[in-house]
Amino acid sequence: MPHLKLMKLLYLSDRESIQETGLPISWDLPVSMPHGPVLSLTLNLMNGDWGSDTTDGWASWISGKENYEVGLVRPVSRKALDKLSDFDLDVLESVWARFGEMDQWSLRDWTHDHCAEWQDPDGSSRPIAPGEILRAVGYNDDNEIKNIIRIIEEQRSLSATLSRL
Repeated sequence: MPHLKLMKLLYLSDRESIQETGLPISWDLPVSMPHGPVLSLTLNLMNGDWGSDTTDGWASWISGKENYEVGLVRPVSRKALDKLSDFDLDVLESVWARFGEMDQWSLRDWTHDHCAEWQDPDGSSRPIAPGEILRAVGYNDDNEIKNIIRIIEEQRSLSATLSRL
């Protein structure tokens, strides 16, 4: 699969999860880039920056990018996806059902036209704040948005702390 297509599908899955629950699947850091919104840490993984990738991390599932494409390196089963909830899998399946037939360029264009949180970064990148996505998917209660942002920031902080251990 073209890596750009995979990135768009993953971003849209996080976005749909946020729309439904206020919380993402990946807890990654979204940014605006020239080809649309992306998940920053996932993009680094796609680009081969595996860092201290664990034995069950990215590289054990996804092949290195070659000719702008990635692929599975082993079969996927529900049991192997035990870190994902049934809801997470439903979101991934829903996004695939809606967007799976689109090519990477159509997906890029769709995110440019339908993801209000994306802003053209003029050849660079720009962080997308959680509140921008929440507002773009229909949240409008400022207190609810503040509470969700607090949860997201706490989770990201906890993940960062645990990854250093």
